[in-house]
Amino acid sequence: MKTPDANKKTIVRFAPSPTGALHLGGARTALFNYLFARQNKGKFILRIEDTDKERSKKEHEEDIVNGLKWLGFDFDEFYRQSEREDIYKKYLKKLIGEGKAYVSKESGALEAGERSEVIRFKNPNKKISFSDMIRGEIEFDTTELKDFVIAKSLEEPLFHLAVVVDDFEMEITHIIRGEDHISNTPRQILIQEAIGAPKPFYAHLPLILDSDRAKLSKRKHGEKVSLSHYIKQDYLPQAVSNFMALLGWNPGTNQEIFTLDELIEKFNIKKIQKGGAIFNEEKMKWVNKEHLKLLPPDQIADEIYKIARNHYDTDISYVKKLYPLILDRINSFGDVNGIIEAGEIDFFFKRPDYEKDSLKWKGDSDIMMTKTHLEHARLSLENISEEQFTIDNIKNVLFGYAEKMGKGSVLWPIRFALSGREKSPDPFAIMSALGKKETIERIKIAEQKIK
Repeated sequence: MKTPDANKKTIVRFAPSPTGALHLGGARTALFNYLFARQNKGKFILRIEDTDKERSKKEHEEDIVNGLKWLGFDFDEFYRQSEREDIYKKYLKKLIGEGKAYVSKESGALEAGERSEVIRFKNPNKKISFSDMIRGEIEFDTTELKDFVIAKSLEEPLFHLAVVVDDFEMEITHIIRGEDHISNTPRQILIQEAIGAPKPFYAHLPLILDSDRAKLSKRKHGEKVSLSHYIKQDYLPQAVSNFMALLGWNPGTNQEIFTLDELIEKFNIKKIQKGGAIFNEEKMKWVNKEHLKLLPPDQIADEIYKIARNHYDTDISYVKKLYPLILDRINSFGDVNGIIEAGEIDFFFKRPDYEKDSLKWKGDSDIMMTKTHLEHARLSLENISEEQFTIDNIKNVLFGYAEKMGKGSVLWPIRFALSGREKSPDPFAIMSALGKKETIERIKIAEQKIK
């Protein structure tokens, strides 16, 4: 059999079956193929393996294509196996003509309501081996495979035959796929040898596992295994690619945040681990949050504004002032709706309502002292101009007094006067975002509550 040619132009393929939505495992396979192709100035092919006509659905194909486009994986060529049946028929006839495959009459099939004839590959019953770029040398004894079925008829090829023919016709040099395909490899190598195809390089990726080391699956883990879930949650495509790259691959450094271009530059297929990769949703949120911080400020403010304007009477200039405080509370833009529904940021857009006793610090007994602290804060803030109403300047006029009188006693009533909440962003940051006029007005309202 012909050995892989390391000097040929790199050509890889992502070959999903459209029998379900694109899941993270499939998307990661697409990512590693894409990175490898672009790093080697090669070709990235998308091939829809839809020979299973009953289970293949157009909507699943659209989900796969749209998912890859969302991730930014531009494919160089696109094929559907359902449109290539004449090619498979030619190879089936050739194999039968050369005595390497045969039409098999299946005894008992008619009684069972099954097809009475299929096409079987004539197994030469030999030992074969291949070198896996991740796992090293792998050997199989094919005698246990017997004569396996490669087509239901000349018009209905099955998976193994179609895959091998396509890889040969498309001149695929590297097959990068999940480790669940290792068991398929011996059958496919036998077919490669039979049609005179060169053996490609193989790399079988580790499975993605949950914290219990069980395979990630939609049945057990729900929508979180589907790429569309993260699209709907407004995750950033570059963050999802970054996270998926770390599911089994390690750059060998402490760097964890990568752009797609950086991944293309630094990806090394030989640094992919053999053992299962653990999916950690909290890590995914963290990666997305880090990518959010890398976006241009105007883009962040604009995305938050698009959501906030559906709930509040506001404008983009105001959101640009307060977006850093919202950014601290979210992991994705999809979280903005959640914190709005929870009322966590209402105080940025409307004055809070609360009882006067809420203004008193838990260690204080005299609420009139609370009023004194509020009055001192208001008078001090009035000395700062609107243009100079920044976090640093606000701290400069209030912090010394707060340290002297007790931070809780001074800052708690200010926080509550501004937000009406026990937990909120830093009160100095809230004041700066609200602006001088609104800050002083809210403190006045708090003073008036205390008679």
